[in-house]
Amino acid sequence: MLEAKIPGWCVLIEGFLDIEIENIETFLDQVRSETQGCHVQFFDAKLIAGFDHLYFAVLNAARAFETGRNISKNPAVEMLLYASGQHQISKAIELLGMKPSSTQIAVLVAADTHQKALEVLNRVSCLLKGERDNKAIELTDEKIPTIKAAFNIADLEIEATLRKSEKEALTSLLIERAALLATQT
Repeated sequence: MLEAKIPGWCVLIEGFLDIEIENIETFLDQVRSETQGCHVQFFDAKLIAGFDHLYFAVLNAARAFETGRNISKNPAVEMLLYASGQHQISKAIELLGMKPSSTQIAVLVAADTHQKALEVLNRVSCLLKGERDNKAIELTDEKIPTIKAAFNIADLEIEATLRKSEKEALTSLLIERAALLATQT
């Protein structure tokens, strides 16, 4: 489990492997009923470029709500928008949202206290019935081509951003796109 403090929120992020959810809507309804007072978002972890990718999405979402520049009325949806770099909720869900075919999930919980966030994460973990493993969130060499294709990142962009590694460049580009989204709202 990874933890971050953002003004107003304690954020917990956990990866899950070997997930099988037959009906996403039924699952999400169950999650909503058991996680009142917290913001919970699920991501297809195959397209997550590490902890920083999600951390900066949460940070940008929090700033958007502080300044009144939020696109969505729901902070969890705003986090998805920033992680995906999309203005439209439907496109963000299509790109990074949990799907019936998703077997690796990243779960993000934001609450006003660490205790509340931890309780919600544990409830969600029981509902997912998968293996808790942050390897699902890590940016691996195997994920790079899939992420580049999904986010339309050209090799030239990677080369222009290249610092120490292709992984760092890819993560930086995703964070930069989220930051640009904030300036366009």
